[in-house]
Amino acid sequence: MSKIIALSGTKKGVISVAKIDEPYGKDSASVASIGISLAGNADEPEWKVHIPLDNLDEVIKALVSLKA
Repeated sequence: MSKIIALSGTKKGVISVAKIDEPYGKDSASVASIGISLAGNADEPEWKVHIPLDNLDEVIKALVSLKA
């Protein structure tokens, strides 16, 4: 599953969100991958972060709290 989101404040930038299974080789834990591309190339983002799925709920709560 993946999702591409238009990056606010840019002409063609995108945020890409995807689940990656075994990102670091066989038997490594799945991660949520979040990338940002100012050039609009979701396949080769300039910035990327991998969040272990075990941490995802806590990270989502922290992000939601930023809007409060």
